[in-house]
Amino acid sequence: MRHVLSALVMNRPGVLAHISGMLASREFNIESLSVGATENPEFSRMTFVVAGDARVLDQVRKQLEKIVTVVKVIDYSKEEYVERDLMLIKVSSSGGRRSEIHELVDIFRARIVDVSSDHVMIEISGQERKIEAFIDVMRPFGIIELVRTGRIALMR
Repeated sequence: MRHVLSALVMNRPGVLAHISGMLASREFNIESLSVGATENPEFSRMTFVVAGDARVLDQVRKQLEKIVTVVKVIDYSKEEYVERDLMLIKVSSSGGRRSEIHELVDIFRARIVDVSSDHVMIEISGQERKIEAFIDVMRPFGIIELVRTGRIALMR
C-alpha cells in the first residue's frame, strides 16, 4: 500500500540528504519525493510517497519525527487531501498525427508547451492515475522522453 507523508523541515543545507539517508539506511523505499519552499522562507515542505503496511508507515513517521530539523510530520492517509503530479512529455508528431495528439491533449486538459518539426512537448498535471493514463495514450505516437515531479499534497 502507498502512503503520502509530508514533513515540514527547517530550510537548511543538508536536510534532504540527512532525511533520505536515514530512510535508506533503514531500507525504506521512497517511491516519490518532492521538496519545495513554503509560505515561510524558514521552512521547506518534503512530500514522500512510501510503500508498505501500517507498521512501515508508523516506523517512517517515527524516524522522521526524531530528526532535529523536522518540525512536523503529517500522514495524509487518514485525511482528506488534494494531490498532484506534474509531467513534461516529448512525443513524436511525425506522420501527420499532430491533430490527434492535440485532441488528446485537450481531453486530458494538458498543454502543448513546445513544438518542433518532428515532436511536441506537453505539460500535464493531476493525480497519478491521470498521468499514467496520459502516458498510455501517448505510447502509440512514440514517447521520446518524459520527466515527472514527485507528488505534492495539501490537506483540505
